[in-house]
Amino acid sequence: MRTLLALFLTASLQAQILPGTKPLEPNPDFSATMVAGVDKFALRLIDQSKASRKPTREKLKAIIGVVDERLPIKALEFVGDTESPALLMETEQCRVFRVRWPVLEGVHGEGIYVQPKAKPHARVIYLPDAGGTPEKLVDEFLLTTGCEIVIPTLVSRDSEFSTNDKFGVKTNIPHREWIYRQSYELGRHIIGYEVQKALALVDWFKTQPEQVPLLIAGVGEGGMLALHAAAIDERIDSVYSSGYFAPRDGVWAEPIYRNVFGLLRDFGDAEVASLIAPRPLALQHLFYPKLAGPPDAKQGERAIAAPGKLTATELESFKAEVERAKQLAPSSHIMTCTMETMNDQIIRHLFPQATADAALKTLKVTGATFGLKPDATRQKRTVRELETFTQRLLVSTEIERNEQFWKKLPLKSVEEFEKHTAAERDRFWNEVIGRLPDPNLPMNAKSRFVRETDKVRIYEVTLDVWDDVFAWGWLCLPKDLKEGEKRPVVVCQHGLEGIPEDTITTDETNRAFGAYKAFTLRLAEQGFVTFAPHNPYRGMHSFRTLQRKLNPLGLTLYSVINGQHQRILEWLKTQNFTQPDKIAFYGLSYGGKSAMRTPAVLKDYCLSICSGDFNEWVRKCVSTDMPMSYVATGEYEIWEWNMGRTFNYAEMAALIAPRPFMVERGHNDGVGSDEWVNYEFAKVRRLYNKLLIGDRTTIEHFDGPHTIHGVGTFEFLKEKLRWK
Repeated sequence: MRTLLALFLTASLQAQILPGTKPLEPNPDFSATMVAGVDKFALRLIDQSKASRKPTREKLKAIIGVVDERLPIKALEFVGDTESPALLMETEQCRVFRVRWPVLEGVHGEGIYVQPKAKPHARVIYLPDAGGTPEKLVDEFLLTTGCEIVIPTLVSRDSEFSTNDKFGVKTNIPHREWIYRQSYELGRHIIGYEVQKALALVDWFKTQPEQVPLLIAGVGEGGMLALHAAAIDERIDSVYSSGYFAPRDGVWAEPIYRNVFGLLRDFGDAEVASLIAPRPLALQHLFYPKLAGPPDAKQGERAIAAPGKLTATELESFKAEVERAKQLAPSSHIMTCTMETMNDQIIRHLFPQATADAALKTLKVTGATFGLKPDATRQKRTVRELETFTQRLLVSTEIERNEQFWKKLPLKSVEEFEKHTAAERDRFWNEVIGRLPDPNLPMNAKSRFVRETDKVRIYEVTLDVWDDVFAWGWLCLPKDLKEGEKRPVVVCQHGLEGIPEDTITTDETNRAFGAYKAFTLRLAEQGFVTFAPHNPYRGMHSFRTLQRKLNPLGLTLYSVINGQHQRILEWLKTQNFTQPDKIAFYGLSYGGKSAMRTPAVLKDYCLSICSGDFNEWVRKCVSTDMPMSYVATGEYEIWEWNMGRTFNYAEMAALIAPRPFMVERGHNDGVGSDEWVNYEFAKVRRLYNKLLIGDRTTIEHFDGPHTIHGVGTFEFLKEKLRWK
């Protein structure tokens, strides 16, 4: 009797799990557990990054987007009119003007110019914090050094001009983030733009007939720019930076306009400082800007700015980073300054003795200020010029993709095409998505029976990937699947804030049903094996912060997701119910985003269907003239560094080719417009036709919203997977 009972219990347990797996304990929120695990994983990678950094000037220029050729400066242009003259004030020693200078096409630097009446002892570029203005920096100290000084204006943290009047859009996005949102996708950055403005002044100063020492100085955001500019350009003789230098491991918690792709892979502040050696560098632990978050949204404004704070770093942490810089560059000439450090000490550290003596001889230290009134229209010009320049890049970057990608494709045969695109696939994975090492843990597959319908059994499955990172999903097995029979598999990917069950539920009162129409279950009912994995874009700030933590490492959330899918494919291919060469991908919305980025690099997916997402993606991410643009929405993690210069959706589809590829598009889907979707898809169709495989790609338009339609796509799956 006991033996029969034991056999019954064993058989019952086996029915509750899949063959070759261990029992899976239920988890009330696998999604939150996954996000928390990826978070630990990312923080560990940040900590480990210090050991392998290899900073160079060219790397720093590339990651902050210093890629455009600067315009020459013949002379500073005095800015003023009868009501607001260019000459702001005059003393016995100097004149003070409002000026501007050309930097890039249509982009100027603007600020204050202090012109000494005698031969200058030195030349200084002094960058204020983004919360200040050049006028606020003009005090007696600057006017009495006998130096020739330019104080540029920075893009501010206000949000007054983060708007689109054409569509009546007003936001609380800081101006710095407004420019960041437009430029990041195009391989440019607000940091790079402002470094270019400073380096344009270096260009001009170096054309002067009589050369004297050149100092770049900055406070707060300006302190960051001074460090970056000097690290890039060795023509700068000395550097003063206050209110910025710190360990940069927590950059992900700072305002998003400090998010630099690949920064921590090669740079902390110590590494940036090491590139300045052996030139004199003064680092002051003072004047750190304090910021609790973005501006509060006013009435009528969209409250969509990214979170981010600024605080003063602890003195001990500051000193530790300085020591790290000295260890990295033993020839460094760094002065650590605190509140007690005297101005004359800093001047003597930064300048040769004769220059310092001359400056100190005329220097007054009463601390008098003059209350100059800021230019009321300058900030708007500054923001709009950078916006216009960036929007024009939508044309030039498409030309760049055409030259670097499409014109180089061999189209005489599929074999030549595949050989060529293998390298492009690696470039996309390594440089745009960001590639992690392959999964390195034992698979440790676990499963449990969830429920069944009259046609399908549903199981929950987890697979280990890396330490703290696992894959999770729901597997649907048709009940008419015979022992030993192998069938095609469709991996069905949910969208933003979704979970696997959302793609299976048949409850029409459930909001998820309206989007997914139970397509994972419906395909299983038609005889396919289906698997609905979880992608960790769930939990609002919890998952968006993952992107912030991964970006400085040269990674994205898809670096992790693609690793999870590597493991999922590995497991599916070994199951006795799977045709390993017939595993397809079908995703909606963010799942459609996955349908472009995951099969593009994982060739074990035999086809891909992108639903509710295919777009002129770069334009959607960058344009301020599209109502559905991400520039004015809450998805602050969406941008992918330099994608506009490298891979739009047509190029990603080319990486999927020659495998079958389909787009499912609802006419009323607000994520895009038919015109731009068709514009981008035309490139895909042309490619497939040129390769004489035009029957492998198609687009289905249906009269509906952002949802799974499940008509043409289901037929496409049946045809391409040869399933009746």
